[in-house]
Amino acid sequence: MANLERANFGSKLGIILATAGSAVGLGNVWRFPYMAGQNGGAVFIIIYVACVLLLGIPCMISEFIIGRHGQANTARAFRKLGGRTPWSLIGYMGVLTGFLITGYYAVVSGWCLQYILASLIGHLHGDPDYFKAYFAELSSDPVKPVLWTIIILTITYLIVENGVRNGIERASKLLMPTLFILLLIIVAASCMLPGASQGIKFLFHPDSSKITSDVFLAALGQAFYSLSIAMGCICTYASYFSRQTNLTRSAIQIGLIDSMVAILAGLMIFPAAFSVGVNPDSGPSLIFITLPNVFQQAFASMPVVGYCISLIF
Repeated sequence: MANLERANFGSKLGIILATAGSAVGLGNVWRFPYMAGQNGGAVFIIIYVACVLLLGIPCMISEFIIGRHGQANTARAFRKLGGRTPWSLIGYMGVLTGFLITGYYAVVSGWCLQYILASLIGHLHGDPDYFKAYFAELSSDPVKPVLWTIIILTITYLIVENGVRNGIERASKLLMPTLFILLLIIVAASCMLPGASQGIKFLFHPDSSKITSDVFLAALGQAFYSLSIAMGCICTYASYFSRQTNLTRSAIQIGLIDSMVAILAGLMIFPAAFSVGVNPDSGPSLIFITLPNVFQQAFASMPVVGYCISLIF
């Protein structure tokens, strides 16, 4: 009887946007650009897209099948499937992975809120040394990161507490289109900068000499990470899918959305970075140290535009 009363998503669009919202996130906007920068740009992207299509989407379909069949959380769904065999432990491992990722995901999301506040009150301006010192001070502060992490977790709780349709699905229908609009605004501004063509070439002109086993493994890891494979959330979301949901079509659509956001993130970052002569393989600090300075330099002649782009970013 409990299975019959289990909530479902209200629409196909809600399923796509909510599940894509689980996959699309810091892995695309934060991790993908610096991984692409460190691993050859276009070559990394080609291998990444191939891994998404050939491995990521089939794995997502598998998780969809397990979740919808189990009609339960990830741990219980695998236990229903595997009984008392060691296979049932896979579900618990997925839940553990989700908890471990949340340990830093919430912190990095909190940094983003701090940067939004700093942009609004006009604190994010200065030379490269200023941005480096600002991030070092923030990340080592004993109070601010904890406070922002609590705020992020509270917002997340309030959304989830409202349920599948009124919480997760409603938030996804608002936030996912907003994300695309903001990305497109920054991409348009970034690609119109002088010298932006070098950044576009870096992203879409493959250099076969860059292909190595390390690049392949990095692209494979990024594909699984950005799609949220084996983290428990995809399987749990699928437990709220109706029996009429086409799992294969949904997985393909989510994979395409995920890849498109990652490529858009590259298009908003690398043209601007090349425009001001910044090395694209700056690592995780690319987002919080390098890029605020990049946007400030790139739009130095239009400070208001630079301020707006920095805030949107």
